[in-house]
Amino acid sequence: MSIDPITLTVIQSGLQQVCDEMDLSFSRAAFSPVIAEANDRSDGIYSAVDGSLIAQGSQGLPVFVGTMQFSTATLIEMINTGKAASPKPGDIYIVNDPYLGGTHLMDVRFAMPVYRNGEIFCWLSNTGHWPDTGGAVPGGFSASATAVEQEGLRLPPVRLFKEGEMDAEIYAIICSNIRVSEQRIGDVKAQAAALYVGQSRLTRLLDRYGDDTVREAIAELRTRAAQQMRANIAAIPPGVYRSTAYVDSDGVVDEPLEIRLAITADGDGLSFDFTGSSAPCAGPMNSVLATTHSSVYLAMRHIFPDVPISAGAFEPLKIVRPVDTFLDAQYPRPVSGCAAEVSQRIAEAVFAALVEPLPELVTAAPAGSSGNFALGGDIPEEGRSYVMYQISGGGYGGYAGGDGISNGCSTIGISKSPPVEIMEQQFPVLYHRYALHEGSGGAGTQRGGFGLDYEVEILRGTARASFVMDHGRFGPQGVLGGEDGGKNRVLVTQSGNSFVPEHLSKAQDIALTAGDRVRVRTPGGGGYGPAKDRDPALVAEDVRLGRYTQEDAARLFGG
Repeated sequence: MSIDPITLTVIQSGLQQVCDEMDLSFSRAAFSPVIAEANDRSDGIYSAVDGSLIAQGSQGLPVFVGTMQFSTATLIEMINTGKAASPKPGDIYIVNDPYLGGTHLMDVRFAMPVYRNGEIFCWLSNTGHWPDTGGAVPGGFSASATAVEQEGLRLPPVRLFKEGEMDAEIYAIICSNIRVSEQRIGDVKAQAAALYVGQSRLTRLLDRYGDDTVREAIAELRTRAAQQMRANIAAIPPGVYRSTAYVDSDGVVDEPLEIRLAITADGDGLSFDFTGSSAPCAGPMNSVLATTHSSVYLAMRHIFPDVPISAGAFEPLKIVRPVDTFLDAQYPRPVSGCAAEVSQRIAEAVFAALVEPLPELVTAAPAGSSGNFALGGDIPEEGRSYVMYQISGGGYGGYAGGDGISNGCSTIGISKSPPVEIMEQQFPVLYHRYALHEGSGGAGTQRGGFGLDYEVEILRGTARASFVMDHGRFGPQGVLGGEDGGKNRVLVTQSGNSFVPEHLSKAQDIALTAGDRVRVRTPGGGGYGPAKDRDPALVAEDVRLGRYTQEDAARLFGG
């Protein structure tokens, strides 16, 4: 290596800072609470040659770490083969096609080339969750969709911005196919501005150190990330480690879907084989290949967080393509649940398989659901419509060092629930409850964390509610003798009558009027180790704080 360690470290931090500034710019300028408050977005830097990941923002969703790499690589390939228009400086492509390296349709990606001396040095890309992209139901989470067209507008890579100017005709086509389109201009401009901020910051870095030095640093950082991941993997005894995780149902057929995983460790790398998993499903719980890969990557990031994010960290991870399963969705399979729900079941399968060889590093299963709740409504007296999207946290699994976190963010990212005050300000709703889902932590030597319990009422007008959640049939897995975490529970009250949706945590197009309510209790994390071995003082403290009743504590922990 000719680059000195200090320069390498400074460049590494500089690349990270570029991505972090893009993340912050995006959130602060966006209009939608799901981006501005919940941070459901990510930004990164990608290779001009093959789209491989160079750096990603520390504040971005981990699930996008693999998908944006796939989508950028696909874009480069389409440009090279003439299937997408060739770029010019200032161009920004928009794409949300799940089958081109994406997730679900609501995750809209922008990509912009950064030029140096007339050549593309790298690509900047970001993803933002739009509250609506059309389709059968407001918010895009159609729990009963049987084809992707029912989920919304699907965009191939097209240049929304050409040499810095937005193409009004393409934007008009997009707005004509989505709800509350007048609000999207704020998100679109925020998403583009984040890329321009990244270009400005990256240019400074390149001007300071020179293009060749930065290229050398990028190559060295990729090599080191691969070496570090291999060093961590070497601690796993050679062998085959198996697990099974379950998706409640696909939203159409009320039967569980199985994720069967065999991980082979050979001392130098890991092979992930999902052979035997359920076949492609009728409903929207199919996962596209990019999301399946990204789910494995983020699970390994949870286990080995010290490995820097770059394409090198993924080199020792080999994933057998899960053909003919619901983890390799092909057009026109619906996919709205892939990024937020199926991805977390895949991560759960990875954790369950590796907790045996890595008991000090791997936790019991976390809540593993983003709690997707979309509400689209009209307020006639105000002459306006709205689309509200609520995500929510859940309990993390217990681990060797302690109990799981309560109401933590989802496995796939750092997204947080928007503040209740913001939601009540922007939408005609009132939250009657926002508390811990007491008793939901799986019993164990180290118990799981608790989920969230919230209840929201419609105040004015009419609305339609849709849910795409999970863990309503099976709670998050306990490990090493621990018990499963509490299940996801949804209760809808219409005109004073309450009911549980047929698919427990999945439903669509539920008509609501003023006074109707929705209550959601998200899953708790799985327990770690036998519950009988839990410190009695910790059990007594949980009872004192009302987390378990005295009777439940005696039943669960044997006290």
